[in-house]
Amino acid sequence: MSELAFEYKLTNVQEVGAAPPITAPEEAVEYWRKVIEERCWFQPNREHVVAVHLNVRSMATGHHLVGIGTLSECTAHPRDIFGPALCAPAHTIVLMHNHPSGDPAPSRADHELTKLVRNGGDFLRVELVDHVIVGAGENYFSFREAGLI
Repeated sequence: MSELAFEYKLTNVQEVGAAPPITAPEEAVEYWRKVIEERCWFQPNREHVVAVHLNVRSMATGHHLVGIGTLSECTAHPRDIFGPALCAPAHTIVLMHNHPSGDPAPSRADHELTKLVRNGGDFLRVELVDHVIVGAGENYFSFREAGLI
């Protein structure tokens, strides 16, 4: 007789209370500043990739930390972005990450990740609303504003 084995893994999805809608990159940056930068795991000298989960009214219902990298890079994969978003469940997501250098200009890797996540979201029917790179002060880069999503 064969044995059945089960494995359970918990994903740390941070839920938020009543949050204003995120319909513009400035609102996403405000969420980053008020919520993400206040987390105990946030280190300003490292890149962090976060997926913000939105409901059908574009209200943030939570987020999950995809990864913490180095001073100049952080790897992320669509499966790590969408797995928790599907379990949440998120209607849409805003992908965000910071550039510790303060310059929010996207790298080639940022462009490639955005394309992969957009295509994955199209397949899963969880739209990537934007990919926002947070820089110093009020500086940011929005792939949607730039017409790249």
